Amino acid sequence: MWRRSAVRLPRTERPPLREVARRVLLAVLLLFASAVVVWLDGSGYRDSAGGPLSFLDALYYATVSLTTTGYGDIVPVTPGARLLTILLITPLRILFLVILVSTTLAVLTERGREQLRVARWRSSVRGHVIICGFGTKGQAAARAMLADGTDPRRIVAVDPRAEAVGVATAMGLAAVQANAERSDTLREAEVANADQVLVTVHDDNSAVLITLTARQLNATVDVCASVREEENAALLRQSGARTVITSSETAGRLVGLSACKPSVASVAQDLFSYGHGLDLVQRPVTGAEVGRPVSALSEVVLAVVRRGDDTPVPLPAATAPLAAGDQVVYVRFPS
Repeated sequence: MWRRSAVRLPRTERPPLREVARRVLLAVLLLFASAVVVWLDGSGYRDSAGGPLSFLDALYYATVSLTTTGYGDIVPVTPGARLLTILLITPLRILFLVILVSTTLAVLTERGREQLRVARWRSSVRGHVIICGFGTKGQAAARAMLADGTDPRRIVAVDPRAEAVGVATAMGLAAVQANAERSDTLREAEVANADQVLVTVHDDNSAVLITLTARQLNATVDVCASVREEENAALLRQSGARTVITSSETAGRLVGLSACKPSVASVAQDLFSYGHGLDLVQRPVTGAEVGRPVSALSEVVLAVVRRGDDTPVPLPAATAPLAAGDQVVYVRFPS
């Protein structure tokens, strides 16, 4: 059975509901315009019920005429009224039908076009990042990735709220409007072909369930999760998350640090705000740097990520010479 996809892709054209509303309004205006014309020439029409033609009678006649129903209880009897029907009412009737038919075709065409876009997206999306929970944390993660040069087409937001999906598509991202805890939702987001899953939901229990579901559907996907309570971090790591960030603990430490050492807190906040001032950057070691010590590099290096190991080795523990495939984490100063 046909099921509407929950995937929403970014778009620039006018929303279909607004287009349909505009055409319906135009059809109503045509209907009232026809009724006014008939009412002004009321003496040229005869009502089988007798009596003068009221505006309600004119509106009724315009309705049954434009919709080609034509009951025949109100008919034009004078030459002028019949000429008016030929020259004005008939063209308005055709225009009215054209609006109705074009609106129906537009809705069907838009739905088919959207399904085609989603099918095309499914066939091409590979190595993407899925952000589960597109609230404050999820949006901040997306902005940081975009500022770092990530292609918007490689980011998929998952959130059950329509407003969050609207924000994601406005940022140029694909989005799935559904609950990320369900396996069907992550399949919609093509988790089997994803490189990373970022779990940024507000509830720690949901974060654990999403991590387990993602790991079940893709055993090799890299899961990074955010939790509110430190005591749940170990549970998330056991569920399969490689990196776990404790949001409330981190925020609390920054607030406490700002009270004791405000300058240090400002530097730490600056490092977290990507694209402004100081930035933490990770890059691969170049061929010219292989075999050299970390101290020989021009950047202020904080840690070294050895080849085949995702755990960074902070300085001064990284005393071994740099090797091919290593990466360095350094501070980039504003230019």
